[in-house]
Amino acid sequence: MTDRILSLAALTVLELSPPEMVEVAARAGYSHVGLRLVPATAEEHHFPLVADAELRRQTHARLRDTGVRVLDLEILRLKPETRVADFEPILAVGAEFGGSELLVAGNDPDEARLTERFAELCELADGYALRPHLEFMPWTDAPDLHRAWRVVRNAGMDNACVLVDAFHFNRSGSALNDLAQIPPERLRYAQLCDVAGPRPADMQEILRQARNERRFPGDGDCDLAGLLKTLPANIPLSLEIPTRQLLEQGVSALQRASLALEKTRAVLARL
Repeated sequence: MTDRILSLAALTVLELSPPEMVEVAARAGYSHVGLRLVPATAEEHHFPLVADAELRRQTHARLRDTGVRVLDLEILRLKPETRVADFEPILAVGAEFGGSELLVAGNDPDEARLTERFAELCELADGYALRPHLEFMPWTDAPDLHRAWRVVRNAGMDNACVLVDAFHFNRSGSALNDLAQIPPERLRYAQLCDVAGPRPADMQEILRQARNERRFPGDGDCDLAGLLKTLPANIPLSLEIPTRQLLEQGVSALQRASLALEKTRAVLARL
């Protein structure tokens, strides 16, 4: 098997600044990182890479010194009031860091408008050599693979992609048979973790688990082997595994990042 890109996602070590994250990724053995250019929630602690030129300079320096590269950029939300042109400064910074994949959330209940805005974003992102990926999440307006693929397909743009996250794939009840029908060029990277227990009936509990309580690959109940065999061969994997309990127990970011990588490699070796 050729070397597969394994990237450290920001949510796994969200307490770290981007330069610290790059350093941890390098020490743990990752080839890539994902940069969170826009916070996912108003509550989370955020390091403002887009606005802070000195922070960008430090991050560039750590990337240069370690040889770690940037895989993906997050997170853009398409809402009813979104003006896609307003995203351009974010795309410019992402391209400056060499990222190629762009994570997008669909938060607009009007599917026609969501599709139109996604297509508009794809057109804007193409000028920066970025591929927008619509990530389906059960609590959004792209709640499962079926809906996300419909939006991406109907957008009609060559760089439009779907992002599969193992947690959301499980919790949305999406099917491997449906995943197998998606053209490989529409799946340019995926997010990997594991999840334990049956799907909660309460959406707030699903959301809480997603942001705080995922498992390392192989430590849960997901059919990760089935998922990885259905995804395109050797697809880059972003390891997005928030584990608040370990953080509160004092397990360091480096230890958590290393565990994620070690357990992912063990799962891949069993395929």
